[in-house]
Amino acid sequence: MPDFKRLFFAVDIAAPPALVCQRMLDPEDYRDWTTAFCEGSHYEGRWLAGERIRFLAPGGDGMLSEIAGHRPGDYTSLRHLGVLSNGEEDTSGDAAEAWAGALENYRFVPTPEGTRVEVEQDVTPAYEAYLAAAWPKALQRLKALCERGAPG
Repeated sequence: MPDFKRLFFAVDIAAPPALVCQRMLDPEDYRDWTTAFCEGSHYEGRWLAGERIRFLAPGGDGMLSEIAGHRPGDYTSLRHLGVLSNGEEDTSGDAAEAWAGALENYRFVPTPEGTRVEVEQDVTPAYEAYLAAAWPKALQRLKALCERGAPG
C-alpha cells in the first residue's frame, strides 16, 4: 500500500447536518462546490455503502471509489480503488496503485450554530499542494450553497 499523507480541513456552516450532507451530495450542488477542483466535475453512482462511484472531470478522467461507509448527515467514507482515463477504469496500473486504499472521510458534526464539516483525505505527494489549496475553496463554496437555504 502506498504511503499517504492525511490532510484535514473543516468549515462551520450555519445549516443543519442533514441539509449540509444533502447539498454536498446532490448531483447539481456537487457540480457547483467541486468546481474548486475542476470545472465540470461530477459523479456517476449512488451514495450507498458498498457501491462503486465514479468521480469524473469533463474529459472522462477521474477516480474510481467505493462508498466505504455512509450515514447521511453524520459520516461518509470513500475508499479509492483506482483511476479513470477517458472513462475507462484502471485498478492495476501505476497511477491506480498510487491511490489504492486511500480514504476520503466526511463528518457532519452538529454545532450550536449548525454544522462543522470535517474532511480527512489521504493524498499522494504529487497531489498534496493541489488538494491543500483546493479544499478550502471547495468548502467555502459548499458553505455558501448551504447557507442560501434548501435545494430546489
